[in-house]
Amino acid sequence: MKLSYNWLKEYVDLSDIAPEDLAERMTTAGLEVEGIEAMAQASGLAVGEVMSCEDIEGTHLHLTQTNVGNAVYQIVCGAPNCRKGLKVIAALPGAVLPGGTIEAKPLHGIASNGMLCSLLELGVDRKSLREDQVNGIEELPADAPVGERNVLKYLGLDDTILDVSLTPNRADCSAMWNMAKEVGAIVHREVKWPAFEGQSDIGEKGDFKVETKTEKCSCYLGKAVNHVKIGPSPKWMQQYLNAAGINAINNVVDISNFVMLETGQPLHYYDLKKLKGHDITVVDDQQLTMKALDGNEFAIQKGDILITENGEATGIAGIMGGEESMIDEDTDAIFIEAAHFDHASIRHTSIRLNLVTEAAQRFTKGIEEGAMAKAMDRSVQLLRKYADASGFEATVKAGTEKDQPLTVKETLTHCNGLLGTAFTMEQVADTLKWLDFKPEINGDEIISHIPSYRIDIEGKADIDEEVIRLIGFDSLNSTLPQIAATVGQLTPVQALRRTSRDAMMAMGLNEIMTYTLVGQDYIDSALEPIGKAVALAMPMSEARKYLRTSMINSVLECVQYNEAHDNQDLAFYEISKLYAQDDKEEERLAVVLDGQLTNDPLHKFAQPGDFYAMKGILLAWLKQCGYTGTRIRIKENQKDLIHFHPYRSAEIYLGKEFLGIFGEVHPEYAKKFDLGRIAYAELNIDPVLHGTGARIKFEELNKFQSVARDISLVVKRDVPAQSILEAIRRSGAKIVSDVQIFDVYEGEHVAADQKSVALHITYQADHTLKDDEINEAHKKILNSLKEKVKAELRA
Repeated sequence: MKLSYNWLKEYVDLSDIAPEDLAERMTTAGLEVEGIEAMAQASGLAVGEVMSCEDIEGTHLHLTQTNVGNAVYQIVCGAPNCRKGLKVIAALPGAVLPGGTIEAKPLHGIASNGMLCSLLELGVDRKSLREDQVNGIEELPADAPVGERNVLKYLGLDDTILDVSLTPNRADCSAMWNMAKEVGAIVHREVKWPAFEGQSDIGEKGDFKVETKTEKCSCYLGKAVNHVKIGPSPKWMQQYLNAAGINAINNVVDISNFVMLETGQPLHYYDLKKLKGHDITVVDDQQLTMKALDGNEFAIQKGDILITENGEATGIAGIMGGEESMIDEDTDAIFIEAAHFDHASIRHTSIRLNLVTEAAQRFTKGIEEGAMAKAMDRSVQLLRKYADASGFEATVKAGTEKDQPLTVKETLTHCNGLLGTAFTMEQVADTLKWLDFKPEINGDEIISHIPSYRIDIEGKADIDEEVIRLIGFDSLNSTLPQIAATVGQLTPVQALRRTSRDAMMAMGLNEIMTYTLVGQDYIDSALEPIGKAVALAMPMSEARKYLRTSMINSVLECVQYNEAHDNQDLAFYEISKLYAQDDKEEERLAVVLDGQLTNDPLHKFAQPGDFYAMKGILLAWLKQCGYTGTRIRIKENQKDLIHFHPYRSAEIYLGKEFLGIFGEVHPEYAKKFDLGRIAYAELNIDPVLHGTGARIKFEELNKFQSVARDISLVVKRDVPAQSILEAIRRSGAKIVSDVQIFDVYEGEHVAADQKSVALHITYQADHTLKDDEINEAHKKILNSLKEKVKAELRA
């Protein structure tokens, strides 16, 4: 916020407080001043009058004789608007400007004793100047006093601008009157607002009707003014608008902007005679295109608040009016609009249309509803005084203001206890008085009556904050925190995440973080969704509208992005929370392999990132988490054949708990992301967290000799390898220490519906094995295989 020091002095006596001191005190009180700068920086100036102006042949320059009161100076000027009779700002030899010191020197061989200046050359911010003011010298009013040496004061440029960074909770301070109240409380000075109450309570009943058909407009005030006179606004008003970074246009438009800056309430003035009827309705259910004041066309969607007049759009509510009803130099009657619009809706529309106006910013941050009446009163007052306004009609209203007075109770004991202070009741009460909280003291209790503009105050903690920030944080004693010493440790969830990350990184995988917000298409194609998706109330875009219910689409999108940027042989993992309606949430691990998991061209070795590699990664991860052996079950995938290949995928269980599915992504589904063969797994890790993993304990290396036997079995082609291993584990042969499948064969000498599986079985015990023991165990294994998977020894 650009805060004019001179304007502030209109309301608060700051005669003995320099801008730098004020800035420091404001910052200490929570209103951070990020910068201080003079509105203009120049000396050695005079108001002059161009007595003659002749073109210098062959150049764009003019030779002028300029009267500055006590002398006439010959000055060469290159501005296109330089002419005889013009009142100008003359920088005389020795004058100091932001661009340097002015000296008498020849230009094109002609002596020039000074410079005729534009406001830009005096250091005025370009943003607050019109195009003609930037491109030419400043044209002073015809009654400007020739010879005036205090030019900056005459122009109202002897001002200091404080750049105040307002926090989101202090939107009230964007109103000059409220900022004056705040400064008054900081420096303990009375604040004087202009008398304006009741100024709009004039006018006979007219034929205007206003109506609001949306809850997004809680109240709408309108007032017809049948006569105004367009002209320049008073110089002081133009100066304050320029200080705030707003260009002066004419008296009527300037008054609407000035009142907005004073009260914080945006107003909009319509040209009364351009309105086709006298029926104003606020709606949010139309879809159309309209041209705004800036000449651009905007596509209005359902949900955007719109001002309509006799059914036709005449303004984008709270943001910008329509071109057809704009004020121009021929306007002689206006309709004043002051309304309260929903801040979230204004923000959404403003961002979508990329139309961020002063009004939109104020509505977005929040405005007290009582500001409407203040703005209407002040507007009428200034229009009557500076625009010769007359022919007022009675104010019309739709909806109601929800300006409920707020009372907050706090005790001195609680306040000091929370702040760690020893303030007296007198200190606290005095602070609240300066804030205009009208405190009532009842023993230890303090009852504060909150002004309507302090929309940030809600409870006793806010009262305590006001007390400490105004008395000063420096009043707090320095004490060491009393914190009980505890042994730091990870929570079970944190420990599992760390173990999982360590395991994945050890296997060469890289961690990714993908968007948790997705569009409707990703919700519809979710893998094992945990529930109905949670939708954002105000999404930034349709593509980021829902909290995802599975991770597959986000992860595959990441792979697609990397492939498009020539990144090959990808191995990624992600650990992320998923959320759904009814407070459902689940933590999942996603793993994706694309291309080669390992690739060593030198030794001519490569391991593809396929089903088997994925299985190995998951089993290694579970082992690291403490789960091995019979607790892990892998079975044929029958749950999802849309996302996964029907013959190259499997379900994985921890005991009876379903963890998820892994394997090769279905070719048709992979095509949606322009991907080829790719392996993917998505597992719920909550059962891993809540289960009890085996403790890792040291076992002495077996000193006794192991014995290995190989067998070749013939089984049906659809018998999973896991079923064969399960049959061996459940055979009762306790001396089996390890089983490995080392060959699977289909083809010649094996029936078409069968396959040959070769196994390497290792036997070991805590003693030297005898042939009888081995033979007995081997027999049990063969019987179990025959019974459970119909296996036969291959001849």
